Amino acid sequence: MAAPGDERGREGSLEAPTRHPLAWRDPAFYDQGSVLKELERVFDICHGCRRCFSLCNAFPLLFDAIDASPSMELESVDKKVYWQVVDNCYLCDMCYMTKCPYVPPHPWNVDFPHLMLRAKAVKFKNGETSVRDKILSSTDTVGMLAGIPVVTQAVNAANRSKPIRQVMEKVLGVHPDAKLPEYHSDTLRRRARNDDIAVMTPVTAGRTRGNVALFATCYGNYNEPQVGEDLMAILRHNGVPVMLAEKERCCGMPKLELGDLEAVARAKEENIPVLARLVDQGFDIIAPVPSCVLMFKQELPLMFPEDTQVAKVRDAIFDPFEYLWLRHKHGLLKTDFKNRLGKIAYHVPCHLRVQNLGLKTRDILSLVPDTQIETIERCSGHNGTYAVKTEFHEISMKIGRPVATRVAAMGADHYGSDCPMAGHQIENGLEQDKTPEHPLSLLRFAYGI
Repeated sequence: MAAPGDERGREGSLEAPTRHPLAWRDPAFYDQGSVLKELERVFDICHGCRRCFSLCNAFPLLFDAIDASPSMELESVDKKVYWQVVDNCYLCDMCYMTKCPYVPPHPWNVDFPHLMLRAKAVKFKNGETSVRDKILSSTDTVGMLAGIPVVTQAVNAANRSKPIRQVMEKVLGVHPDAKLPEYHSDTLRRRARNDDIAVMTPVTAGRTRGNVALFATCYGNYNEPQVGEDLMAILRHNGVPVMLAEKERCCGMPKLELGDLEAVARAKEENIPVLARLVDQGFDIIAPVPSCVLMFKQELPLMFPEDTQVAKVRDAIFDPFEYLWLRHKHGLLKTDFKNRLGKIAYHVPCHLRVQNLGLKTRDILSLVPDTQIETIERCSGHNGTYAVKTEFHEISMKIGRPVATRVAAMGADHYGSDCPMAGHQIENGLEQDKTPEHPLSLLRFAYGI
């Protein structure tokens, strides 16, 4: 930490934030003593700043512990609190991208999310991760099992049963009031068709080559296949040939949030060769879930900075509305809308905001006549598996309450988020029987296709 009189430290950095590669292969990365020392250094800086107090529960937990300690300084806080702070960080990245004045290239070099990730990795390495957390983060395995037709019905029925949910809380630590995703045996992979690739001619526009391979994601395949269908229909309507990537495995974000970096590496070894080969064949890559796009754009490149295949995919993957906006800038997006949308309460998910794309979803939907978009740029509180865990569910609902309150007050015709899970978290906080609608579904409805 810089000395108190160091003006560079007190002023903060005016340069754009930069991210250092994650040295997760270095044995020192997992040295608990070293991690505790770095936690102490960064927590002390956070204590003196406190700009992030309103982002998530990690910061209030830390600041309340300091204020309740004998000296009201970090030095008298029990080290157990450090690990509670780590557990309450869900790697949304908002503190790094929007709040912290001490991120690199500032000499204090504060990267709070990646420090939390390092601490999570230490916990995982030391065998301190629960069976519950390992199961919840195994999205491919759970999705495949729950996607078996007979099993699908049983799982969905169980997730809606209060008595069974109470048992799940006792056995797995899954809160009975948390919304769990619905599973489909009729997955996106079973629904999708790839018959237009040979008959449609791709048209290049700026960074886009006009030939799309859709990375379905495990959530998009098993839980909300309709969103992927809507995206494919929109692209085809706009003359963009699109097909599903030949296979997909979970992008690795749930395992990253767990600190299981070897599992992230295994997922990378399955996904990257497939996607890099598609890029070489002239395809752009689109994924319908912001967290998955962020994984390929940011986290994997930082974990594997020397891997040229990872970099190739990073440069060729797009958020759906980012892609549509780039096409629109070159006059290649149709505006032959048949249906108005009215008033939309649109939630911007954290993992989309930190990609620094601007509000492209809002901009595209605003092209629809007689449509008014009200944006909400605040955390929904879902954050991967955080909202379904017994110990965090009530906190997650508190974090997301301002979002649900704003949606309710708007009286909009539609509400939703680019992150389907965030949409359902908002639904869980509303005192009305109104389901979220994904922006891609709204755009398809506007087109009338």
